[in-house]
Amino acid sequence: MKEITDIIRSYEQALTSGKRMALATVVHVEGSSYRRPGARMLVTDDGQLTGAISGGCLEGDALRKALLAISQQKNKLVTYDTTDENDTTLGVQLGCNGIVHILFEPIKADDAENPVELLKKISAKRQNAAVVTLFSLHSRAGTQPGTCFLHLQTDDQVTCNCTDPDMHDLLLNETQAAYERGDSFFKAFDRSLTGFVEYFNTPPSLVIAGAGNDTIPLTEMASVLGWNVTVVDGRTGHATRQRFPKAGKVLVTRAEDVLKHVTVDERTFVLLMTHNYNYDLALLKQLLNVDACQYVGALGPKKKLERMYAELESDGMVITDEQKAKVFGPVGLDIGAETSEEIALSVLAEIKAVLGKRAGFSLREKLEPIHNRSDQRVDYTRDEKEDFLCAVQTIAP
Repeated sequence: MKEITDIIRSYEQALTSGKRMALATVVHVEGSSYRRPGARMLVTDDGQLTGAISGGCLEGDALRKALLAISQQKNKLVTYDTTDENDTTLGVQLGCNGIVHILFEPIKADDAENPVELLKKISAKRQNAAVVTLFSLHSRAGTQPGTCFLHLQTDDQVTCNCTDPDMHDLLLNETQAAYERGDSFFKAFDRSLTGFVEYFNTPPSLVIAGAGNDTIPLTEMASVLGWNVTVVDGRTGHATRQRFPKAGKVLVTRAEDVLKHVTVDERTFVLLMTHNYNYDLALLKQLLNVDACQYVGALGPKKKLERMYAELESDGMVITDEQKAKVFGPVGLDIGAETSEEIALSVLAEIKAVLGKRAGFSLREKLEPIHNRSDQRVDYTRDEKEDFLCAVQTIAP
């Protein structure tokens, strides 16, 4: 969501300045590429780029294609084949070894339902969402409907820009499928159109109990990642906006009252870092009984956590193995962290690994591809699959 937030900010600035713009979206990838489907980049008519669709190798040509889309006010699908190491169009030996399809959509400022406005609706409220982008892989000159359908799960709100009214129910069904899968996927709707059904999970929410100096790097790094950060502490001199300008909320409250001010869901990660044993203990006692809470990181040695468990159990609390499984103490990945900044990196890396359901080991030890290949699979019929393969073979960069 960080990239989308940046794009929205640049979009609003461009509107104020009267600039014209286009949105470039990676809609399909075959093989390897630096960015996956869903990567976006906003381009203004003066050449400003926000976001990224590659590691930098495609941005130069993409700028020219975006300016053309702005000039012609027409959606365009452009295919970049980085498998040809002798191709001098983009530069020799890019090393990506993949075919990347990028959709360029001119943004109409007077359209309240243009692609960026749809992204704004996603970021406006903490909820799951699904977006459908329709495009034709068979012909770059064919119809490219673009970003045309949005469903917000909690609000059950639908925005549909499809010119074909029969597509509404079909697309709604696919967004429901995205929620069931908890992932993005591709769908062939007919012989000419492919849909990228993109699943947007709620952004992570990080609650840091502790306003000491060691939590300042945590808030700054989490902010760079685009996470929602809340800092809570019982000390008025520590929990201040001046010390934590990157935090979304800074609260001064007793441990017993933290959950009155903070909503905890399955995407909420709580860190116990107050260096106050009793504060951490009181908050841990509450969090163990919050079923939605899936991660509690406890700073300090394992003996401290074991002492907390023992004290809670001596007070009559029954702590199950399932409850203990969501507590990560000592918190963080083992990367040899010593300084506050290094510890922050270790902690956030562990949370990201939990988010991605990964073990957090070196990628060189991974036998499978880095990215999940299932997100590239298109649900075609046999005839549609044959047509698709023929079309891909004839598409040139």
